[in-house]
Amino acid sequence: MSTRLRIRDVRREDVALIFDWIVELAEYERSREMVRGTPELLEAALFGPEPSAEALIAEARDHNAGSWQPAGFALFHLTFSTWECRPGIWLEDLYVPPEQRRAGVGGALISHLARLTVARGYTRLQWSALDWNTPALDFYTKLGAARLDEWKVHRLDGAALDDVASRMPSRD
Repeated sequence: MSTRLRIRDVRREDVALIFDWIVELAEYERSREMVRGTPELLEAALFGPEPSAEALIAEARDHNAGSWQPAGFALFHLTFSTWECRPGIWLEDLYVPPEQRRAGVGGALISHLARLTVARGYTRLQWSALDWNTPALDFYTKLGAARLDEWKVHRLDGAALDDVASRMPSRD
């Protein structure tokens, strides 16, 4: 069976599907309880007056089928490298539902993002993956992505974020 793929920019009508996939991804990553967002917040992030993220949808069509079906998504946002003094892209989420895996969807999304990064004159495409997610880590290694083991991701959120924010003097 031959599957054709195409990648397109997300549309407003894709928001509910992408949000459902975000929840599926969180469940796979054993962190469903961490999803605090809503489809409305996602829509605002993607289509509001000052969008803070972008997304792509992969669509697949079997050679016998007449319509394109959603097959995965990539959600990303801008970063900045002080060493390069140029922006880059941070891939926040890449998700392909289990029934679409091994059909080239993930590779097509990454390839599209790499072309977008180059076309925009950005310096890098980066992302993180959980250390136990062997299928994802193996996939990224096959792509030729460098694993930056010496870098450790840090995060402030929730009460810790509020606490640190309250300790810092404001500047007027």
